[in-house]
Parts: sequence; C-alpha cells; structure tokens
Amino acid sequence: MDMPESPPPQPANSSPITTAAADATDDPLSSPYVSLNSHCHELSTLQDLACRGAWRTILDKVARSRSLSLLSKPHEHLIYLTFNLLSLIKLRRYSDAQQELQTLDDDLDSKQYLFESYPDHYPNHKAGSMVPFALRWLHAHLPLTLGDRQLSLDRLYSLLHFIRDKKLPQNRDSISEVSLTLWKKRETFVVNTIISYHLSQKEFKVCLALLKAEISKNEDPLLVSQLGYVQMQYGDLDGAKRSFEAVEKMVVGSESGDVRLKNLVSRNKALMYLVEKDYISAVREYEECMERDESDFVAINNKAICLMYLRDLSDSIKVLESALERVPTVALNETLVVNLCSMYELAYVNHADVKKTLSTWIARVAPDDFDTSFIISKMHRYDHLPSCLEMVRQKFPRKSLQTVHLACVFLTTSLSTWKASNGEASETDCANT
Repeated sequence: MDMPESPPPQPANSSPITTAAADATDDPLSSPYVSLNSHCHELSTLQDLACRGAWRTILDKVARSRSLSLLSKPHEHLIYLTFNLLSLIKLRRYSDAQQELQTLDDDLDSKQYLFESYPDHYPNHKAGSMVPFALRWLHAHLPLTLGDRQLSLDRLYSLLHFIRDKKLPQNRDSISEVSLTLWKKRETFVVNTIISYHLSQKEFKVCLALLKAEISKNEDPLLVSQLGYVQMQYGDLDGAKRSFEAVEKMVVGSESGDVRLKNLVSRNKALMYLVEKDYISAVREYEECMERDESDFVAINNKAICLMYLRDLSDSIKVLESALERVPTVALNETLVVNLCSMYELAYVNHADVKKTLSTWIARVAPDDFDTSFIISKMHRYDHLPSCLEMVRQKFPRKSLQTVHLACVFLTTSLSTWKASNGEASETDCANT
C-alpha cells in the first residue's frame, strides 16, 4: 500500500535556489518588486525548466553559460552550480554530482561565500551568506546517494541546527513575517527528510521523538497524520487510530474548506479500513477524495490496490490507466506505474507487450528523471513464463490459460519473497505494503 510518507523530494521553497543571507530580513526571490532575472542571469528560465523536469536542458544551459562567461558575480556561480547539482542528482549521476560539489569548500559558512567578502560586487548589500538553501540541502543529501548514510544524517542535523540557531531567533521581532514563514517551512522540510531517513531503517523511536517534538510546537494535521503512519508501521494501531481521530477533530473544528485537509481525513479513515480488511469501505473513502480532487494520486493508487484485493483486476487497471490519461503530470508517479505494471502481469498473458506500450508513452510525456528501468526489468523477469505455462498446462490440462498464467505469476512472486527472506534483493510485485 502506498502510504503517504515524507520521502526526500526537493526543497520546499518558492524557488530551489533561494539565497540564504544570514542577516537578510526578506527573501529576495519572494519580493513582488524584484524579477528573478534581476537577481541572476536567466534565473526564470532555469526555474521554469526545473518545474517541467527538463534536467538535461538545464545541464546544457549551465555548461553554455559557463563556457561563454555569462556569470559575472560570485552568487550567480553558486546558483548555477546548485541547478547543475540538482539536475545531476535527479538524473542519478551521483558521481558527477560529487565531482561538482567538490569544487566548493566543504564548509559552506566559509568567508568566501559571504557577500561582505566582495565589496566591489556588492557595495550596498547586507552582510550574510550567499549560499542558496537548496545547495545546503543537496550538500547534506548527496552522501546518502553514494552510500554514506551517516555523513548525510550528520549534515542534515547540522543544517537543522543552522536553521534553528541562526534563522529562527528567539526575538521574532528581528525577522520579517515573510522570512519567518519561509524558514519555518524549511525547518519542517529538513525534519521530514531526517524522519524519512530513519524510517527507511525502521528506527521508529527516533521518528516518534522527532514528530512529537514538532507537534508540541505546532499541531499541524499533516504532522499528526505522519505520526499515525509511523505508528501503523510498527504495529501500534490503537495509537494510529487516536492520531487520525485527532486530525479529524482539528479539521472539523477549524471549519476549513481546504480540500487537501478533507482528503487527508478521508485517506486516514481508509487506511484504518484497510487494516481491518474492509476494502469496500476503503474504496468508498478514496472515491470521496477523488470526487473532491481528481488529481489526488494517493487516493487513486490506493483505490486501485483495494480493488485488486477485492479481485477486481479489470477495474483496478482502469482506475490507474484513466488517471494517467486525465492528469498525467500528477499521476505519472513511479509507485503508481510500478503497481500498474504488476497488475498487467496478473491480468494479461501478453503483459510484456502492454508494458512496452506503456513505457513508450511514458518516454514521451515524463520528465527527464522518471525511472523506466523497472518496467524493462519486469519485462525480462518473466521471460521464463512460456516454459512455466507449458509445464503447468500439462499438469492441469483442464484449467484455463488465464488460471495457468496466474499460477505462474504467483509462483514467481513466492520465489521472490523467499529470496527476500534469505537476504537477496527482491522487487515489489504488487502494491507497496
């Protein structure tokens, strides 16, 4: 089951390269009186390309700007480096990203990254750091992609302390409301990143401690829901139910018309139904979510999984295919596509041809970083099915071809589960549970 988690996506900012000046009161990119391009050469173009997932185009644009010496100020070089680094990580070119990062001093608070160190370039600029927040986050996240989880966690905790000690002062009068809101969002983002790292290693106590500390400062329905998801993962169903009930009281009590919060309550209810194997009630909750917001891909994915558990593979596939046709930019999620491919394997004998068609369509519409390798790997994974089909057909001559095919797929699924229990790598055959 695709439970709403807090995996580390991209920094939640108004821009992925927002400048973090230590003593600045406002974010220059949030000002309605300043254009992005006035802050940095063709910044609006880079921002647009990033929003569309055109990471290869960004790499070309950065390389061209560097070769033609179009970047005249130190902060522009840092901004372009951040976009380049982000693009390389998105494209899973982690070694290249590491080489790019090594061009910087490992200490991002070094004097060479302060505005006051360049009085000729910034004669009237406020003192502070010119390092973008996204660069600090990428600097912390990159070691994880290279296998050094501990270094990544150390840097993330250092970044969290940087935000709390330097950016969220006790005297809130010394900072503007715009800047305060922005840094609070960044604090929440870094905390969620840290939680996702610990959750991936099933370090539930650390996750609970971090979430409860955040909730004590701000009873956000999203944070309380995350607490419930963690509780569900280690088996505290009663605790998860209390957390979800608390979320419902918050949303109902606030009389908010926010569709996202209403859907959050419905999805939480549906998860509890799923635990009780009441799939019909869960489907009803997810349908209510989709009526309010047809682009709620979590509800779409989970409704399809519930239908699959109800042995309605045909409708399950229709739900996911319909979502990809209606809202491809939202529904084109790797988890959703993996689940659709798994359903194809269960439903069709010629699933390889169907998945090849899906892969071709994805290649046309997906962003550059969308990973289609799992579709190809799943095609080759069942190359043995023809011989398996023949063997089972001889053993059970009266069974239909569809039944025989399902028997082979479930056999393969069981083998992959057995490999996982013996320490071998396995893939997700159906929904992520």
